[in-house]
Amino acid sequence: MSLPSILGGLDPTSDRAVFRQIADQLREAIDRGRFKEGEKLPSEAELVEHYGVSRMTVRNSFSILQGEGLVHAEHGKGVFVRPRPPVRRLASDRFARRHREQGKSAFIVEADAAGSHPTVDSLEVKEEKASQDISTRLGSVRRVLARRRRYLLDGRPVEFAASYLPLDIARGTQIAEPNPGPGGIYARLEELGHQLDHFEEEIRARMPSPSEVKTLQLAAGVPVIHLIRTAFDAAGRAVEVCDTVMAADAYVLSYQLPAT
Repeated sequence: MSLPSILGGLDPTSDRAVFRQIADQLREAIDRGRFKEGEKLPSEAELVEHYGVSRMTVRNSFSILQGEGLVHAEHGKGVFVRPRPPVRRLASDRFARRHREQGKSAFIVEADAAGSHPTVDSLEVKEEKASQDISTRLGSVRRVLARRRRYLLDGRPVEFAASYLPLDIARGTQIAEPNPGPGGIYARLEELGHQLDHFEEEIRARMPSPSEVKTLQLAAGVPVIHLIRTAFDAAGRAVEVCDTVMAADAYVLSYQLPAT
């Protein structure tokens, strides 16, 4: 497909800056699927020729799209359309007991559904003083077992999570080991007599901190989803708090809500 058939021309009567007009047309072409996920956009030289503008004008247009998280630049190769979120995070199913009974954690279940290979690195397990927020959520505990880890799909970092558990539950158990075993820490909690009853989640979107950009290898303009989840057992006790930061371009959050 030729460039003129994909992109229109500039409107000389518009008060919108030329580089913004070009960004608008490229964005529309991406939204309409004329440039597919992972596909290379026209080069600077091609756009310069098509629009009759300077290279700096084209670069400013690309910068807008990068800031929106729609494209990413590869040095010496060009500018490419960023992939859409590969993982559907189905809230109503991800913590179903049947997954734990099959020896699968929620992340593995989601990775399998996406057809991706899951890995975990940056693992740290230690006892530490609870922050005021974590202490409050866990019922005024002073110290906790903290489990920090980074999750990757096909080698790409997609989330970083820290779980905090009361020491009277976790100390000296397999939960305190680097590998908690099949089904993850929730399977171990239930084996210890803490049958999980429900979860409460708080979710917000924000721009990442510099350390989060580095940890998740985020492109410019990509926000994060910050989720804090508290797990409660059948007796109503909070048995774990999980603080998770996810790359927003890697996930679709999917929920089922009752009508009554």
